[in-house]
Amino acid sequence: MFNIVLVEPQIPQNTGTIGRLCVNLGATLHLVKPLGFDIDDKAVKRAGLDYWRLLDLVVWESFDDFLNAHPIDEHTYMATTKTDNLYFNAPFKKGDYILFGSETKGIDERVLLEHPRQCITIPMGPQGRSLNLGVSVGVVLYDAVRQNYEGFEKITIPNSLKEG
Repeated sequence: MFNIVLVEPQIPQNTGTIGRLCVNLGATLHLVKPLGFDIDDKAVKRAGLDYWRLLDLVVWESFDDFLNAHPIDEHTYMATTKTDNLYFNAPFKKGDYILFGSETKGIDERVLLEHPRQCITIPMGPQGRSLNLGVSVGVVLYDAVRQNYEGFEKITIPNSLKEG
């Protein structure tokens, strides 16, 4: 449905959590090297639980390799704290690529400056400067799914609560 791209992720637990999220929402996870961990790291798999084996995973050798295969266009969004374009105003479509930078550096600012209309941000209060990568991916990906999935409200665990 969607493509989540992590550019040079550093923390294995974040990547594992995002992998689990991607499986649950039918998204493909793209990891762009260099990674701050080994893809077989226990922490990645622990955070991803038994979902990791179900993950649609693509690994790229470099950001340039990814960009050569998937140039930034109207089907690409880049999450950053360096824009005023709010993510919930982005018209996400199935198949879009949503990029997130590393936990420490974000996406290369030169790339952001070349494509300002494709930059999106999650609003935060004045005390915050950024959110956890896994949280950020979850916020944006769930909104992208909400915008595109007619039966979204039906994806729930059966309700066992009864009015008394």
